[in-house]
Amino acid sequence: MATMKAALYQGNRKLKVATISRPEPGPGEALVRVRAEGVCGSDLLIWWDKKEKETLPAGHEVAGEIVEVGKGVNKGRVGDHVAIDILGMGLRCGTCWYCRTGQTIHCTNKKEGTGGGYAQYIMRNAEGCFPIPKHVSWEESALVEPLAVSVHGVRRGRMRPGETVLVLGAGNIGQTCVAAARAMGAGKVIITARHPHQAKMAKRMGADVVLSDHGKELEEGIKDATGGRGADVTLESVGGRTDTTIQQALEFTRKQGRIVILGGFWVPIAIDWIKPLLNEHSIIFSSCYGVLEGRDDYEVAIDLIADKRVNIKPMVTHKFPLEDIQKALDTAYDKTVGSIKVQIHQTA
Repeated sequence: MATMKAALYQGNRKLKVATISRPEPGPGEALVRVRAEGVCGSDLLIWWDKKEKETLPAGHEVAGEIVEVGKGVNKGRVGDHVAIDILGMGLRCGTCWYCRTGQTIHCTNKKEGTGGGYAQYIMRNAEGCFPIPKHVSWEESALVEPLAVSVHGVRRGRMRPGETVLVLGAGNIGQTCVAAARAMGAGKVIITARHPHQAKMAKRMGADVVLSDHGKELEEGIKDATGGRGADVTLESVGGRTDTTIQQALEFTRKQGRIVILGGFWVPIAIDWIKPLLNEHSIIFSSCYGVLEGRDDYEVAIDLIADKRVNIKPMVTHKFPLEDIQKALDTAYDKTVGSIKVQIHQTA
């Protein structure tokens, strides 16, 4: 049986590179040599206090090259550069109601996964391997997934051209929210940032106004930037373990505005519903990606990158080989080193 190197979680925020079995593509599947994989903020949150070991590699921001296909897949796809939807289309059953309507992230009968992108190879449904033009770099290709998350949020929020968008949080998803909103026609984009390097990057992504993530500067800045009315659409990208950004969204979104929650909250959050009720806020949850108005969010994200309507490559501040994945994880945790997007890159 063929083997491969993969990084396995050991508990207590530690990863170890080990040799495990390499997956073999079955009917409708493709084996992809991983070229680039991003360290996601959700990985950091999940592993923050998790002590249990994992037996399969994680990692869902994956780009690579198809090296083998299973029965029923066009052999001409071998050699394709791809970004992989490993959570939805890559595992979908294809027959349930959610799959038939393009909402594969909600598939009720997903295939059992064989591991993610913190490995030399990954196997998924071939239809979940979205082709990437070869002029697009591996750095950009591995950013398709977080950009697709933000594209989905903007689309779920029904942002109209010319509207003012407030992005809460300037981490990875906050940065791609700025890029997506700007490219998709926002009139003004405001973002809150905790760290100076995040604020600087948000400007590069297209933010018009960058504000502190708390205090009087934030309150006054929102008033000045929106004429005292508040944002038309607010994209909450932080999540976490407090209600801070939820309360900010309720405070800084205009009456009858839309609030889109992209951040993952890992503890129960209590909300006083009277204010959003009186303000007629629409509160919309946005999880991952899917098909809206006939187009997959992955396809939209790829087009934005390939057509150079967004330039998100500068988000990649650090790159490591798979053997140094522990350094990659530690770097992603440590914002004092200026990390925004940390990626694992492999040449063979």
